[in-house]
Amino acid sequence: MQPIQAQIESVRQQITACANAAKRDPASIKLLAVSKTQPAERLQAAYEAGQRAFGENYLQEALDKINALSNLDIEWHFIGPVQSNKTRDISENFDWVHTLDRLKIAQRLNDQRPAGTPPLNVCIQVNIDQEASKSGCLPDELEALALNVADKPNLQLRGLMAIPSPNQQGNCAFSRMRALLEQLQKHPKLSAMDTLSMGMSGDMAQAIAQGATIVRIGTAIFGARD
Repeated sequence: MQPIQAQIESVRQQITACANAAKRDPASIKLLAVSKTQPAERLQAAYEAGQRAFGENYLQEALDKINALSNLDIEWHFIGPVQSNKTRDISENFDWVHTLDRLKIAQRLNDQRPAGTPPLNVCIQVNIDQEASKSGCLPDELEALALNVADKPNLQLRGLMAIPSPNQQGNCAFSRMRALLEQLQKHPKLSAMDTLSMGMSGDMAQAIAQGATIVRIGTAIFGARD
């Protein structure tokens, strides 16, 4: 396996190529390194290669790494399912949450955000293919949830996130996500939404072509997990 620095450089080159193909500014696309199951020293190696945003799925594992790497200027993103009994630790320790999917969780994250800290950046997870096995807000419930979240003073509603079905054809799910965001942006209270968190190592090009602003990349940076 290539050193992490080389892997990150390769992914950044791919992002640039995909952005150019889509006639987009590569700087408009953030690389989120998905670092679940990776030890802190590998995150530090990625940090030394210039990576600043890291996505974690498992809370306790993430808290251990946040503590171990507290001397580094890392932007921490929570990208796993948010359970009610974990909202306090998430709200206190993360900069972003990508997986907000119901009002109860929004209320708890808002109420438990420490005083004096910036609002927590949140994306609403959309179950874009309406799969029974997946978390996420259904598309027809999205606007009502977004308007409620936008009213929370300690949350900053940034946009939408999705994990399309592996069976999705071409750009279809990503295109629908883009259309959902554009529809929400027409509402005065939601016009500042600017984020589409979608695309992983295997489908990054299609996601960028459809407007992804954050791509969540794990395998292409850290290699396949055991």
